[in-house]
Amino acid sequence: METRGIEDMFDFRRVPKDGLVLLLLLLYSPIGLCLMLLRVFIGVHVFLVSCALPESFVRRCIVRIMCSVLGMHVRQKNPRSRDKNTKWYICNHVTEFDHNIINLLTPCNTPQLEGSTGFVCWARGFMEMHSASGQGVVGESLQQYCSTEGTTPLLLFPEEDTTNGRAGLLKFSSLPFSLTDSIQPMALRVTRPLLALNTPESSWLTELLWTFFAPCTVYHVSWLPPVSRQDGESVQEFANKVQELVACELGLVSTKITKADKAEHVKRKRHVTPQTSTGVRASSISLSFRVQNSGAEDYRIIRMAQQVKDVLPDVPLNVITRDLVKTNCVDTTITNLLENSDDSPSEAAGAAAFGPSRSSSSFSSGSLPAVKPATTSFGKSPVDRHLSLQERKEALYNFARRRYIEKHGLE
Repeated sequence: METRGIEDMFDFRRVPKDGLVLLLLLLYSPIGLCLMLLRVFIGVHVFLVSCALPESFVRRCIVRIMCSVLGMHVRQKNPRSRDKNTKWYICNHVTEFDHNIINLLTPCNTPQLEGSTGFVCWARGFMEMHSASGQGVVGESLQQYCSTEGTTPLLLFPEEDTTNGRAGLLKFSSLPFSLTDSIQPMALRVTRPLLALNTPESSWLTELLWTFFAPCTVYHVSWLPPVSRQDGESVQEFANKVQELVACELGLVSTKITKADKAEHVKRKRHVTPQTSTGVRASSISLSFRVQNSGAEDYRIIRMAQQVKDVLPDVPLNVITRDLVKTNCVDTTITNLLENSDDSPSEAAGAAAFGPSRSSSSFSSGSLPAVKPATTSFGKSPVDRHLSLQERKEALYNFARRRYIEKHGLE
């Protein structure tokens, strides 16, 4: 069984990246908004008509024509393959309204195993089921329903969740195939210009509005011959066989990816933050923001910055962090900060001031080398000034390094 990448099976962007399609969508947007408002008004009438008329061929024809006005067109292939004695229909799942579309072709009920209940469940065309008691109780209820004389066939979606319908099929659940030995499979292909058919985290109401906004959505339903379970064939083997038949009809691949895998992928997708370059982060993001929003690497930088801060408490923390991001080394950062403090005469004076004054008490113990105080007069020649600067820098560096080694107990 060929495996398809999970990224290919779902659309996380409603609008495609293609520049030409984006331009066409921009030009179409005013028309789409007008269509959406008009179709919302017409949709209310479609709902009222479907509720008022009894189940019949005439009702299905009227509602099908009205749905075409809403931009939802349905076409079927091989309708003679449908077995009128079969009580179990199996179909792949692409949109939130697949059951409504198939119900326009043949009377069927789709049990609602998850999601909203009550009026919303009924208004969407689902048959309400209480699945809190477990799959065993649900299976018994479905079997009891189908064994009752004169009941409408059941339509089930063994994928249990939607895909984009272009790459592959989710692994079929074994529950529908454990309830019967004969099923009627269907293959559903859905096409729509400009926009994606669905996104993983959109509600059914959002999907409905996008359907009204789009120029049209065409549902192609292919009826496959009924399939029966063979002797000695397990329930999962029966499910895999039907999955292969549907995938072959659609030109897709049958995967082992399940509904739970999709949910986990969506969760990871939601928590992935865009990767930015280290240099851009260091120059544009403050330390406090990084504490709240960074990962393990940034927390390591923050700990190193605190170590440098212990040695050079007068240096701002954001300056320390910026240099640590570049060097990734405490000693190198200390050296850089000490050297940068002497880049200008005013900065040099400040560095010399805090260096010797703080070292006077620390060096009195005799454990650290003495710091040579800053010269009181400005050197007459560049050589004198350079030597004086180098002496101060060397003394400050030795003091900072020794203090860091003693504080952390390093050899």
